[in-house]
Amino acid sequence: MAGRESHHHHHQAKQVPLSPLLSLICFVSIFLALSVFRRTSVTPQPHQSFQFINGVRSGISDAAGGSSCDYSDGSWLHDPNLRTSRYNPTCKEIFKGWNCYVANKSNALKIIHWHWKPKQCDLPHFDPVSFLEKFRNTNIGFVGDSLNRNMFVSLFCSLKHVTGEVKKWRPAGADRGFSFLKYNLTIAYHRTNILARYAWWSDNADGGKLESLGYKEGYRVDVDIPESSWIEAPNFHDILIFNTGHWWWAPSKFDPVKSPMLFFEKGLPVIPPVPPDIGLDMVLKHMISYVEKRMPPSAIKFFRTQSPRHFEGGNWYQGGSCQRQQPLSPQQAEDLFAPRNNRTNVEVRLVNKHLVKALNETSFHILNITPMSELRADAHPASAGGKKHDDCMHWCLPGLTDTWNDMFIQHLYDIRS
Repeated sequence: MAGRESHHHHHQAKQVPLSPLLSLICFVSIFLALSVFRRTSVTPQPHQSFQFINGVRSGISDAAGGSSCDYSDGSWLHDPNLRTSRYNPTCKEIFKGWNCYVANKSNALKIIHWHWKPKQCDLPHFDPVSFLEKFRNTNIGFVGDSLNRNMFVSLFCSLKHVTGEVKKWRPAGADRGFSFLKYNLTIAYHRTNILARYAWWSDNADGGKLESLGYKEGYRVDVDIPESSWIEAPNFHDILIFNTGHWWWAPSKFDPVKSPMLFFEKGLPVIPPVPPDIGLDMVLKHMISYVEKRMPPSAIKFFRTQSPRHFEGGNWYQGGSCQRQQPLSPQQAEDLFAPRNNRTNVEVRLVNKHLVKALNETSFHILNITPMSELRADAHPASAGGKKHDDCMHWCLPGLTDTWNDMFIQHLYDIRS
């Protein structure tokens, strides 16, 4: 109908000259009709619709009162009266290098006085007692690198703060795990650097396709085989949270000349060899398919977006530091992370583009923590991490990953409702 009305108005305009005011009214009417048509022509997905922020497809969930809200789109507000901690910094699961209180980081107390406020709603601190009650008899697994361990530890310490009935348990090959006995709720961390199985590879004296191309050594990455640490996780957990990315852009680990990533599929080398970004696409495709085939429809699957690093003046082992005392402005974050500027931490949004592509039309929910985290250059251990160089990749605990869990748990509530 909008098309017919547009043609009708256009035909009339040729016959009867319209005044400028009437022409403007006609134009606005047609624009509004087309806008309504476009909105009503898109079928939203159940539980979740999407928009793009910093190139990431962000989940928009139903917030309280029935309105929709994108928890990833917001800003940090300073609140000096914010409660000092959700858990005691003496929580034994906190890795020493992340405990900014014990290490006397100068702004350790200030880090948690910033509250994330989405534009369209509120993101409350989750209530650990209520969470334990609502998710009785549930197994939750974190699968990924040390940044997912950062998030896992934050959740554990928050829950441990309200119940002491906890037993160590490492289910389904997990590196670390705990069962909250009163609630029969288990949380576990499965460490994996790149999701797929990989191991050191050396050339064969009998020769082969890689050898014929001049390759002598590197890392063999089997794109279609999960790493053993989490291969059983989809069969055990009711909720899984995945991440990957940091190791894919780590030349100190996978040097393109001295120790390149050499990709294998169905046991055979991928010829011609492909660069890591193409290998990442292959791994994501196979690992997402592996999980979807093994988890029941009632299971909930998340993929967390990339956690940004905030190295300035150099990278790891190159004098890079992160000594800021308060969050960045949006413009400062854009300057630091925009791919066109090609700065030290450029991989953040590049990884996210690969994730968005791989997760399209899957049953995974995207947990988009990138926009809020890009602003928090103040929340890393930095020189308090106890290393010879600043740790500008992991996060202080208590700290930012507590807010990641607020978002994660709010999404769980929205999905379950």
